[in-house]
Amino acid sequence: MNGARQHHPAASGSTVVLVDDRLGDAVPARAFPALRAASVVYADRGLAESTRRGLEALEPPHPGELLERAAREAVVLVAAEETSPPAAALLEAGATEIRAQSPTGVELLDAVTVMDRLRSPGGCPWDAEQTHESLRTYLVEETYELLDALERGDRAAMREELGDVLLQVLFHARVAAEDTEDPFDVDTVATELVSKLVSRHPHVFAGDGTVHDAESQHARWEELKQVEKRRESSVDGVALGQPAVALAAKLAQRARRAGVPNELFPRGGDVGRELFRLAAEATEHGTDPEDALRAVARDFDERIRSAETDARAAGLDPAALSGQQWHEHWPRR
Repeated sequence: MNGARQHHPAASGSTVVLVDDRLGDAVPARAFPALRAASVVYADRGLAESTRRGLEALEPPHPGELLERAAREAVVLVAAEETSPPAAALLEAGATEIRAQSPTGVELLDAVTVMDRLRSPGGCPWDAEQTHESLRTYLVEETYELLDALERGDRAAMREELGDVLLQVLFHARVAAEDTEDPFDVDTVATELVSKLVSRHPHVFAGDGTVHDAESQHARWEELKQVEKRRESSVDGVALGQPAVALAAKLAQRARRAGVPNELFPRGGDVGRELFRLAAEATEHGTDPEDALRAVARDFDERIRSAETDARAAGLDPAALSGQQWHEHWPRR
């Protein structure tokens, strides 16, 4: 309750129950005694009709009339916002406040609602035209922008880019829900994710004692995944469309886990085989070659920019530097 609110005894026997209407008919258990003891229950105009019917609640009268009744008998008002006129009047007059605690993740419901609105008739024409195919490039771009934010440790950018990646998930799920042959929606996606997480973590959800550390958990995860997906090959499920260095590393990791000898791995002879060899060796020593290469590339990018800035400060045109001038302005670090 707002600390600046001035209390009066006019409604001290009444209660305002603040709920999150996005959760449907959820009313906090702490409110049940007040609901049972109330002479009358009101449901504010902002609530869903299903909530009003479930509580057998009336629409609240004008705040003045509401206060008069609250002064005579126990009144309960169920509302979504404490700033609505009926709720504000009762709370100002001393009514007890009971507030529902929204679970973590409830804001996702708003995100789903907004996505549905954008995609529905009367929404955004551009959003309505998109398909799984047309959205592919955005999924890749947003994922790399998130990766860039993570590498830079930019917390504000991370929040934004995580939202953009989430948008892609919501978008694809909404498009999938419109499919006439094999429809599914975001709830189906979430249900399958929960089922996978529970089944792949029996040590957490089923008392399986075979996992004792992160390494054994990773091995157990791969075993369970192999059984679930009924894979015929040790490299089934490797995304062949991922960046080449990451693909080489993943294939080498899977092959090594399957017992393929190192001498059978591609090596030597041309650039591609040499790159594969380096990626395979990196995974063998616990290094992610994609991350390692990106780190070197980012450092190289910073050095080029630093040399250009230094040359520009010396009155030179960075676009016309000679090899010797590049050496002179190259950062020494």
